[in-house]
Amino acid sequence: MPLIAQPQSMHFPEALALASGAVLRGYDLAYETYGALNADKSNAVLVCHALNASHHVAGSYAGQPRSEGWWDNMIGPGKSVDTDRFFVIGINNPGSCFGSTGPMHVNPDTGRVYGADFPVLTVEDWVNAQALLLDRLGIAQLAAVMGGSLGGMQALSWTLQYPDRARHAVVVASAPNLTAENIAFNEVARRAIVTDPDVHGGHYYQHGVVPKRGLRIARMIGHITYLSDDVMNAKFGRSLKAPTLPAAHGSLPPEGADPARGGPAPDLREYLYSTQDVEFQIESYLRYQGDKFSDYFDANTYLLITRALDYFDPARQHGGNLAQALAVARARFLLVSFTTDWRFAPARSREMVHALLENRRDVSYAEIDAPHGHDAFLLDDARYMSVVRSYFDGIAKELQ
Repeated sequence: MPLIAQPQSMHFPEALALASGAVLRGYDLAYETYGALNADKSNAVLVCHALNASHHVAGSYAGQPRSEGWWDNMIGPGKSVDTDRFFVIGINNPGSCFGSTGPMHVNPDTGRVYGADFPVLTVEDWVNAQALLLDRLGIAQLAAVMGGSLGGMQALSWTLQYPDRARHAVVVASAPNLTAENIAFNEVARRAIVTDPDVHGGHYYQHGVVPKRGLRIARMIGHITYLSDDVMNAKFGRSLKAPTLPAAHGSLPPEGADPARGGPAPDLREYLYSTQDVEFQIESYLRYQGDKFSDYFDANTYLLITRALDYFDPARQHGGNLAQALAVARARFLLVSFTTDWRFAPARSREMVHALLENRRDVSYAEIDAPHGHDAFLLDDARYMSVVRSYFDGIAKELQ
């Protein structure tokens, strides 16, 4: 039977104290639940979302075709995370743009839309907000907390902030902090947004515009990093969208031709900077992804969430010693990485494995040989799904 998702919202009138020293007052959290909570409330699994995802983790909305949750291949009846056995919870983090209070909402202290004035957030702030919602649901301890990419950072942070509230942590395609290269990619994407003429210092809502150009470029940059070189070559290679260059660009000179001696001279400036014509299939694909993203994602949210990614580093307060940082963790762990994921490389997962083993924690680790790059954590790989299924089978046995 198909899993029907039902979005919900919970209001919190009390202030949420943030790591920055600011507070978020009078906020809402959007969430969804799947499956049934058992009598002793011991079968709850929290799924933490990544950058551009939401609380809509699994299932579909009634009467809405193509509305599957972003991890629907992983979570549902009879799936790796079986909602016939587990009560799964997806929560949209504060600052996002999918129902929880974020930059596009009204600041109760000023009566105006937050915009760029929305407070800075951290992974730790999100975990605290999630814990408060679980308190409202009467869930004192999670059977597991799970996430991929940025969601994996939240799962790891759960084991440090609330070491007695999660029995298991499943951390997929993630890292204990971002490398300088990752921070650099995030910064270039942010600069694309903040230099868009329509951004208006982050208060574009007041001007009735959206910095779509910046959002498109930010998404294109990000999307390149989510795919492996092998996948891009296999899907697109150097294939042209059309067999010849558009006539408006003129004809490129044949090899050996000399335009200075009367050969055909293409208008290179028009060719290089055209915003209308696309020659290569990879260009068409990236522009499609950018256009789609700019229609549904909020620019201020993008700035906030990528900053939270950059800030996350639990070892910082321990002189960079990750083993010391993870010493407080009590959960048992499953970590999964993918060989072609260069954004969150397997070496980063192995760092966490080694640090946990130094603390004599119970750790399972799977390194999946998959060609898909970082996006592999969202895709159907039989080995990957089997590893997660087997791990949750073990958790289910503990509940019997």
